[in-house]
Amino acid sequence: MKNPFLTVVAAATLAAVTLTACSDPGAGDAGEPATASDWPAQDADLNGITLTVWAAQNSNKVPESVVSAFESSTGATVDVVTIPDPYEQSVQTKVATGDKPDLAFWQPTASQLTALNARTNLQPLDGAPWLDSYSGDLRGITGILDETRYAALITTPAVEGVYYNKQVFEQAGITETPANWDEFLAVARKLKGENVTPFFDFGAGTPWATQWWVQVQLADAAKDGLWERVNQNQEKFTDPTIQKAIDSYQGLIEEGLFNQNLKTATFEDQGAALLAGEAAMAIQVNSFFGQLQSLADTDELNEKIGFFPISPSGNVGTFIPDQSNALVAFRTGDAEREAAARQLLSFWLGDGYAGFVEAQSTVSLQDAVPTPAGVPQALLDVHASLGDAVGSMQALAVANPDLYLNLGDLIQGTKTSQEVAEATQAQFAELAKAIGTEGF
Repeated sequence: MKNPFLTVVAAATLAAVTLTACSDPGAGDAGEPATASDWPAQDADLNGITLTVWAAQNSNKVPESVVSAFESSTGATVDVVTIPDPYEQSVQTKVATGDKPDLAFWQPTASQLTALNARTNLQPLDGAPWLDSYSGDLRGITGILDETRYAALITTPAVEGVYYNKQVFEQAGITETPANWDEFLAVARKLKGENVTPFFDFGAGTPWATQWWVQVQLADAAKDGLWERVNQNQEKFTDPTIQKAIDSYQGLIEEGLFNQNLKTATFEDQGAALLAGEAAMAIQVNSFFGQLQSLADTDELNEKIGFFPISPSGNVGTFIPDQSNALVAFRTGDAEREAAARQLLSFWLGDGYAGFVEAQSTVSLQDAVPTPAGVPQALLDVHASLGDAVGSMQALAVANPDLYLNLGDLIQGTKTSQEVAEATQAQFAELAKAIGTEGF
């Protein structure tokens, strides 16, 4: 059976190569890929060197253990700076004005590497000494644009799926997790009938999780080439497949299956509500589990929180490496700091990796580094679901329009579901045309 990891990579890379051949927004002196000899020793002296790492609100605590160990080992100073949400747009705006960090958390998909003008702004990471340490197919799963590696994967690529409160299910007499979308909705309606809030989402601030509700409904279509057709302008967000998924999300809201404070709830509210049993389920990605881990220890999480992937016809996850999963290193023009940034990546995925996965209580991506015994079962289940996951819009489309912002407007009542699709399609077409994609 063809490995779905490689299907995702091939499609994303093909899309990236196609748009690059048409008109590369990052054209210019891209330099030569870094080779093994260009990577400093992990413990090389860096006294007097200060590195800046940009992180999002949900990833700014991730580097703590590595940064502390790296500073002790090398004498470097590493400043982690939180960039306000919406993170990706904020980073792109700053970079466009010439403001660059040494490293940043970044979504390692072809579309998002293109959005950052990788060839101009990022250091190529080919020849990195840690590449052969990845388990199985993880080396090639993401981080590549136009056959050049620009991102270092540090944690399990995110999967869109359902986190649920086991105790709420048990109290409602639900003994098995749903096996497809229809069963998923049947469980939600049963819970609502017993005065339990089935779903929790958030519409205040930056409602980035709204898009997962649409994308998991597109898993079967994605397997059938949806995003390739969208990339070729042969299918649109306003056509029945995607429009129906948006309409369905609106219908679930109107049915009252979500938390009553949907319009005002925030990301921080979501984890607390699920953990407390104030809601039964949330469609989310891996970074959400990091929030849960900040609120409860492994024993409590194993007791209360489970995970299952969902799709229209089964339990297929939707694969979406997000900014908390990977790092990129910038071209700053300072050769000493650029080398130090590569050194930090080598340390992170080298001598510092065992301590990192232990501190994060997360699944190891390296055969030589065991997954800590304390990793919660839900996170192990997320990692296991990658085996047959299908690519998301971010992984397979040539551009990443603001679907989530438009869905936030839907929640607030300022856009209809049709207007959400129209606005998203218009922006997608504009972005695809700007990067020279054929057919736009």
